[in-house]
Formats: sequence, C-alpha cells, structure tokens
Amino acid sequence: QVQLVESGGGLVQPGGSLRLSCAASGRTFSSYAMGWFRQVPGKEREFVAAITMSGGSTYYADSVKGRFTISRDNAKNAVYLQMDSLKPEDTAVYYCAARSGGNLYTRVYEYNRWGQGTQVTVSS
Repeated sequence: QVQLVESGGGLVQPGGSLRLSCAASGRTFSSYAMGWFRQVPGKEREFVAAITMSGGSTYYADSVKGRFTISRDNAKNAVYLQMDSLKPEDTAVYYCAARSGGNLYTRVYEYNRWGQGTQVTVSS
C-alpha cells in the first residue's frame, strides 16, 4: 500500500505562487491515479485536480483551472501541484490522495489512500 506525505505549504501573498509536493512510498506508485483535494474548517473536502497513472491526462476544478497545474514524476514517486495567481479563497489544508485505476477520479470516496495534509494560507 502506498503512503503519502505532503509538503510545500505555507503563507503566501495574493497573486503569489506555491508548489506542493506529495511523496509516495512503495514500488507501485505508477499504478496509482492521484488527486489533490482541499478543505477549510466547517466545510467538506473538495476536489482540486487529478492526474492519471501515466500523467497523460489531467482534470481540474473550475475554481483553479488556468491557475493550478498537477504533474507527476513516477521515477521519483512524487506528484506535484503548482499553484499560481493564488487568491485568499485558496486558503485551505491541501491533501494528496491515491487509488489504483486507470481513470481520472474527482470524488473523495473514490480514493482510499490519503496524506496528512499541508496548510496553504493566502493573505496579505
């Protein structure tokens, strides 16, 4: 089973950028579809971006499309979320998630492996 550890969160001003990383353990990382989600206190966890096993296809929530980019490096067992033009409403705890399968997955219940999360705060 893959285990996930996020990093790269922090405090950034509006309009700034951050790059989140998610390091995965295990030798079968390339067989997992990956996703990024985020959550603010009192609200449900929401989908941000997804990527297929090979990295050949990606999908984004409308709220981040054109600003965020998901990518992966299967040789390094890692998935990334490049976040540009950040807005205060992007403030949340960001989680990476994994599941086996060949599609793009956008629902929380479709993933069975989760990291511990990393805080992103966008504020001046």
